[in-house]
Amino acid sequence: MDSSKYVRYTPEQVEALERVYSECPKPSSLRRQQLIRECPILSNIEPKQIKVWFQNRRCREKQRKEASRLQTVNRKLTAMNKLLMEENDRLQKQVSQLVYENGYMRQQLQTGSATTTDNNSCESVVMSGQHQQQQNPTPQHPQRDANNPAGLLAMAEETLAEFLSKATGTAVDWVQMIGMKPGPDSIGIVAVSRNCSGVAARACGLVSLEPTKVAEILKDRLSWFRDCRCLDVLSVIPTGNGGTIELIYMQTYAPTTLAAARDFWTLRYTTSLEDGSLVICERSLTSATGGPTGPPTSSFVRAEVLPSGFLIRPCEGGGSIIHIVDHVDLDVWSVPEVLRPLYESSKILAQKMTIAALRHIRQIAQETSGEIQYGGGRQPAVLRTFSQRLCRGFNDAVNGFADDGWSLMGSDGVEDVTIMINSSPGKFLGSQYNTSMFPSFGGGVLCAKASMLLQNVPPALLVRFLREHRSEWADYGVDTYSAACLKASPYAVPCARPGGFPSSQVILPLAHTVEHEEFLEVVRLEGHAFTPEDVSLARDMYLLQLCSGIDENAVGTCAQLVFAPIDESFADDAPLLPSGFRVIPLDPKTVTLTCQSSADGAGATRTLDLASALEVGTGSNRLAGDGDPSNYNLRSVLTIAFQFTFENHSRENVAAMARQYVRSVVGSVQRVAMAIAPSRLSCNMEPKALPGSPEALTLARWIFRSYRIHTGEELLRVDSQAGDALLKQLWHHSDAIMCCSLKTNASPVFTFANQAGLDMLETTLVALQDIMLDKILDEAGRKILCSEFSKIMQQGFAYLPAGICVSSMGRPVSYEQAIAWKVLNDDDANHCLTFMFINWSFV
Repeated sequence: MDSSKYVRYTPEQVEALERVYSECPKPSSLRRQQLIRECPILSNIEPKQIKVWFQNRRCREKQRKEASRLQTVNRKLTAMNKLLMEENDRLQKQVSQLVYENGYMRQQLQTGSATTTDNNSCESVVMSGQHQQQQNPTPQHPQRDANNPAGLLAMAEETLAEFLSKATGTAVDWVQMIGMKPGPDSIGIVAVSRNCSGVAARACGLVSLEPTKVAEILKDRLSWFRDCRCLDVLSVIPTGNGGTIELIYMQTYAPTTLAAARDFWTLRYTTSLEDGSLVICERSLTSATGGPTGPPTSSFVRAEVLPSGFLIRPCEGGGSIIHIVDHVDLDVWSVPEVLRPLYESSKILAQKMTIAALRHIRQIAQETSGEIQYGGGRQPAVLRTFSQRLCRGFNDAVNGFADDGWSLMGSDGVEDVTIMINSSPGKFLGSQYNTSMFPSFGGGVLCAKASMLLQNVPPALLVRFLREHRSEWADYGVDTYSAACLKASPYAVPCARPGGFPSSQVILPLAHTVEHEEFLEVVRLEGHAFTPEDVSLARDMYLLQLCSGIDENAVGTCAQLVFAPIDESFADDAPLLPSGFRVIPLDPKTVTLTCQSSADGAGATRTLDLASALEVGTGSNRLAGDGDPSNYNLRSVLTIAFQFTFENHSRENVAAMARQYVRSVVGSVQRVAMAIAPSRLSCNMEPKALPGSPEALTLARWIFRSYRIHTGEELLRVDSQAGDALLKQLWHHSDAIMCCSLKTNASPVFTFANQAGLDMLETTLVALQDIMLDKILDEAGRKILCSEFSKIMQQGFAYLPAGICVSSMGRPVSYEQAIAWKVLNDDDANHCLTFMFINWSFV
C-alpha cells in the first residue's frame, strides 16, 4: 500500500484506534506494531498510516480545544462589551445630569451675585451646593406595621428600586478604582463612591456559573465574607410574586482591638425581574424606615446597610453577569478619631466585601470547571475550609467576645498588652477548635494581643517580610510550647527571649486563590541544637499558615499573616489555634492626627504609645497630608494576637510568658518597620541605610584597627579617626565587607555588612542574620576557607583566591579575591571574622 494514499477507515477500525488514543494519545512505534498484531481488523493498514492517523487525531483534538477556548473568550468579550456599553450609557447619563446641574449652579450664582442683599437667594445657593456635596440622602419612610406583610413588601420594592438605581443608574457618583481594568480575564469593573452618605462600592463581572448557583453562593455570606461572625435568618416571608423576604441579624468582627464590632438588622428581598435576572437586595430596618425591631445589642455597635445587593443576569451561551453594590454606614463617630479612616474608606469596603464576593464566585467557578488543580490529594473545598478556620479563629482572638467565654485578665501595671482567657472551651468549640487541645484536668486558652500604629511602612511589604523572615521576630521556644498543645504532655513554660534556639523555615505551598492574593501553606520549622541539653527541644515543627494582601499595588488591601501549629498527620479536622498579624492601611487623605496626638479612649492612647518609637524627624508634628504631596505619610494599624493553651496551675506563668513574648514581637516589628520603610515615603527621615548606633561606630573602629594590626596596611585613608567618619567610609566602600560570628561549635552567621555587602547578598541589615557563611560559599570556597581557617586564627588574616559565591536569592556572584581577618575588641579578644570580597559582580 502506498503510504501517501488516502486511507478510508471502517467504523470498527476507528473505534479500535480511538480506544488506544484515549489510553495513549502518542503511542510509540512498538506500541503501534503491537496494536496491529492485537487487532486483526487493522492488519491491512501499514504502521506508517497508523502513525499518520494518530498525528491527525492529536491535531484535531488540539484544534477542538483551541476552538472551544476561542469561543469562551469570544463569549466573555461579548459579555464584557455589553457591560462596557451599559457603563458608557450610565456615564453619559451622569455627564448630562452634571451638565444640567452645572448650568443650574451658574444660574444660581449669577442670581446670587446680582442680588447680594437677598439673603434667601444666598441661602438657595448654599443649599444647592450642599446638595451637590451630599448625594444619596437617606429617604424618610412612613412607619410601617411590623406585622403587616404588605408593608414589608412595599419596603422591599422600594429597596429594590433604590438598589437598581445604584447598580445600573446614577444614584451614586461612582469613581473607578485604580488598577481595576476591564478585560476577559479581569476581576471586573470596580468603582467606589464619592460624596455620598456612608461608604459604598460597586463591581460588575462575568462568571461561568448559572444565576441560581451564583445567588446561592452569595447568600451564604459566611463562606466568603471573612469579617462575618454569624448570620441568622430570623424570619422568612414568601411574597406573591414568587420571591422571599427575610429578616436577618448579622454580627461582624472588629478588625482591631481598639473599636467595638458592628452588627446589622436587615431586610433581604430575593426576586426575579421580567428579563429573567435574579435580584438579592438588602437594607437595614431602623426607626426611620419602619419595620420590626431587631435583637438588642450589648457589645456591638448597630451599623446600617443602605440599599445594597446583587443583580445576577443570565449571559448568552451560559454563565452570568453580576452587579454587586455594597453601601453601609458604619457609625464612624463611635470609634477613636485616629481609626476613623478604616470606617470611612470606600476602598477598604470594596476589598473586604465587594471584590471578595466576586473573587469567591470566580474561584468556585474555576474549581467547578476543573481549571484549578491542587496537589496533596485534598479537595479545594477542604483547603478553603482551612483558610476560613484560620481567619475565624484569629478574628475570635482579636475580638474576645464574652459570649464565647472570654474574660479579661488583670494586667501587670502596663497597659500595652491585653491578656484574655477562656476557661470555657465548650462555648467556642467549633470548626477551629478541638477538645483534644484542652487538658482534661482543667485549663483553657489564653490570648495576648496588642495594636499599634505604624508610619511609612506599606502593609504588604511588612507582612511579606514577616512571612519570609520568621526568625527576625519569632522565638523557637515559644513555638515549641505552642506545638505542644497538640501533644498529651506539654513542655514546661519557656522563658520568651528573642531568637531562642536557632531554626530555619521551609515553606510548602498548598493552595492559592485565582489572583494569587491569598496563599495557604505549610511551614516546616527545622530546629538545630548546638548543646546536648537543647536536643529535646530542637525538633521539626509544622505550622498551617495563611498569607494574604501582599500585593503592593492593590488599593485598600488588608495584609494578614495567620498561622497555627499542626502535627505531621495534618488531618482534615485538625485542631487549629491561630495566631498572627493583621496590617490595615489608613487612607492618608483622611488622617488628621499624628502618632503623638491623644485619641478617644484608653485603648487608642496605648496604640499611640506603641507607635511613638516610629516617629522620625520633625515631620511627626505635622498633620498627615498637610503641605505638599511629597510630604506623604502612609499610616497603618497593626494588630497582633497570639493564643496559647494552659493548665490551671500554670495560668499565671503562661500569662507572663505571653505578655513578655508579645512585647518582644512588638519590639522586633518596630525594628523591622524602621529597616524596611521606603525612604521615598517620608522626606523628613534620615537615610536608614547607614546604621548610626554606638555599637556600629565601635564595630567600624575595631574593623579598621584590626586590619591595620594584622596586615600592616590601612583599609582606607581616613582624614579623621572619629567613629562616624570611619563608619561612613566603611559603609560606602566599593568592595563588599561583611562580618560574621566567630563560633567553633556553629556555622558562622553574618552580623553586619556594608552597603556593597548587602547588595552582593541581596538582603537587608535586618534579614542579614538569617544568612550563614557556608550557605553563600560554593564547595571550593568552603574547602579553601577550612584549609585557611587555622592560618586566620594564628596569623590574624589570610588572602583567599578568586571564586564564586551565591546571594540570598540564589544568584551566582564572582569575585577576584577575598581577604579574611580577625576583628579584635578593645581588650584584644576575638570579636568576629570580617571578609572583604574585592571586585565582585553578578555572573
